[in-house]
Order: sequence, then structure tokens, then C-alpha cells
Amino acid sequence: MSKKVKNQKAILAKLGIEALNEMQLEAQLAVHSSSEVVILSPTGTGKTLAFLLPVIAMLQRDIEEVQALIIAPSRELAIQIEQVAREIGSGYKVNVVYGGQQFSKDKMNLKHRPAILVGTPGRVADHLRRKTFPVNNITKLVLDEFDKSLEIGFDEEMTEIIEALPNIEKKILTSATKGVMIPHFVQLKRPLEVNHLGDGVPKLAIKAIRSPEKDKLNMLLKSLSHLGNQPSIIFCNYKASIQRISDFLTENKVDHGCFYGGMEQIDRERALIKFRNGTHQVIIATDLAARGIDIPAIKSIIHYHLPLRSQEFTHRNGRTARMHEEGTAYVLHWEEEKLPDFIGKLPEEIIQDAPLPPASKWTTLFISGGRKDKISKGDIAGLFFRQGQLSKDQLGIIELKQDCAFVAVHTSQVKRVLGIVNNRRLKKKKVRIKVI
Repeated sequence: MSKKVKNQKAILAKLGIEALNEMQLEAQLAVHSSSEVVILSPTGTGKTLAFLLPVIAMLQRDIEEVQALIIAPSRELAIQIEQVAREIGSGYKVNVVYGGQQFSKDKMNLKHRPAILVGTPGRVADHLRRKTFPVNNITKLVLDEFDKSLEIGFDEEMTEIIEALPNIEKKILTSATKGVMIPHFVQLKRPLEVNHLGDGVPKLAIKAIRSPEKDKLNMLLKSLSHLGNQPSIIFCNYKASIQRISDFLTENKVDHGCFYGGMEQIDRERALIKFRNGTHQVIIATDLAARGIDIPAIKSIIHYHLPLRSQEFTHRNGRTARMHEEGTAYVLHWEEEKLPDFIGKLPEEIIQDAPLPPASKWTTLFISGGRKDKISKGDIAGLFFRQGQLSKDQLGIIELKQDCAFVAVHTSQVKRVLGIVNNRRLKKKKVRIKVI
């Protein structure tokens, strides 16, 4: 067995994956054999791993500069790619840059050059203008969800970035959308296409929920009760609707989070953290959450508003039934409302009366120390197990960031454990711990 195959097996075992799927295997071969590759595959099929594995395999240990640049259209997707790259544990440094955080903080992180730099178009273009790092060793360029970048209107920044990179030898584009024109400024000549969009999402069921009232709030509440305590996303078309639904769910004591473009970045990130660790089982979102965010397998999504186009419908539905898991998308509509042609006729879900889902058993705590303080997940677990005297079933998911961390703790233990662990030392740093 070759060293490369052994390394990949170890990486997959670390990620809890038995084997790469057909698309990932095909993409890996394509990236190794061609200088230009376009990967087309539905949301949730593992495109991030499909391009990261071959890119990492091509990096050179003796070069201490940026070698691979990965552009993502949203902060959440950029952060997710960085996290996957870190979890692979290749030994190569990875950094992420995006708008909304201090530029000086970026510069500090980039002083010791990463081999892989992930970022959003605006922030990457800004760094290139200011010459924060040399570009001569950047030979690999990935444009993840490239069609979304064009939709958001990053044409100028994308053009500027590509023109600033003189030595690109490998270009990889990914998308979950079919029929998107690749713009001239990307400068592709003869790309090799890996197209798995026809695969669809075989374990996805789509059903209709009819509301007798034009105002669908009451039916939404009944639907959440009917579905039970399972991770769900409620999709809306407008930010104002999210606030209205959020107020209604709060009145009815349904724990939930919100996620939309107008929120502060820190609030968006924390909403996803609470969703991932089970503090919230429901999140209300705009189409910003339809792709490119790091969340666990979703059992169901609810279209509270009908999507305006078939693309949004496809991408929203792609948040469930991911990576061979089963899932259901529900279209909640007023009974006199005609469904658009791209949705068509759907089987109806009969909503049964049921009690409201119970409150979450988890509460999220913020810890004021992270990777830069040499703190590990093991250090945090040790603090809560030894000093906090928690049992294994009372400590949930730990998320470690560069300068902070988040941990889910059984709600029944929060008050007691905070009195013990707050202002304790983790490694050499005294950390503040509080509920968020």
C-alpha cells in the first residue's frame, strides 16, 4: 500500500468516514490529472473534501509561503472549509480571512504564512492590494460555489484576484447548480468536468403541509410539534418575517435560533454553534443558510415561504438528506395558494396534534481562550470533568476557535459548574466562562 493511500485512510478514519463516495473519487482523479477542473454535485455530497484532499496532497513541505488559495462566497462557507482543513490534520497551516473581523488581526495571523489560505472575495482582494503576503508560490486556486459568488456580485474582486496571481497551475471550480456560465475572467481553457448533479438526492422526500389560514404561524407551530424534537430549518424569504416568526416561537416557548444576512457576524456564528451542539433544534433562516454553512444532518426543512426560483428550492432541500442520510422537505402553504411549476404536485403530510417539543437539555457556554493560547479540546474537557465534576453525558460538543471556545453543558448543571470553573486557569490563561 502506498504512503499516500495510507495517509488518506488515516485522514478518513479521523473524520469518521469509511470511504470516499463516487463523486469524491472521480474529483480526486480529475484534480490530479488536469490543470482545470469543474466539480458539479448537489449540496451535501462532500465537495469540500473532494477538492481539499488532492490539493493538500500537492502541497510542498519546503515552501513556507501560501501555496493554495480557496475563495468562498460567504463567511460561513470560508470558516467551514478552514475547519474541515484543520480536521484533516495534514500538518499544514490553514488560515481564514473574511470581512467583519479586524484587518490587523488578519495580518497577525498571516505573519507565519499558512500553506492554505481560505477567504471571501472582498477580504482576499483587500489583502492582495495591500501585499500582505507574496503570491509567487500560489499555484492552486479553488473557487468554491463559484456561481454564488457571481450572484452576489463579486465580479470585480474575483477578476482582481485572478489577475493578481501569475503562477496558477491548478484551477478548481465547484457548484451545486447546473447550467451556470463560467465567466471569461476565470480564464479557463479546456476544463475537465466532474458532473454528478444528475445523481439528485435519492433519500429526500418532499411533502406539502396545507394551512387553512393565510397567516401560517399556527400551522407552523403545529408542524413543529408534529415533527417532534429533531433538527429543523425554517426557510423564509425576508428578514422581517424571521423576526415575526421568532417572536411567535418565543411566546410559545420554542427554543430556536435565527440566521440571516443583516445579523452581526458574531451572532450568526453563535446561532450556528448553538444549532450544532443541540442548544437549539430549530433555526429560522433566509436562503443564506441554503448552502455553504457547517451544520449537522438535518432531519427536516420547512419552506415557510415558497422559494422564488427552482435553484433556491434545490439548495434549501439540499440541507437535508445529506451524505446518504434520509430527510424530508416540507412546503408549508396556504390551501388556496398555487404551488409554482418547479415544485409541482406533492403528497400531503397530515399534521397530527402533539405536545410542543421539550426544551433543549443543553446550554452553550463561552470560554475566553482558544488555539492561540495553546488550549485544546482535551484541556477543556478535563476542566469540566475534573474541576466541574461533570459526568460524560453532561458534557456535550466542544468547539475550539482561534481566540475562544464554546461548550455545551447539561442545563441542569450550568449554575453549579459555572461557580466552580469560571476564572480558572486553562494552560497558562485564566479564562472567563459564561452562558451565551
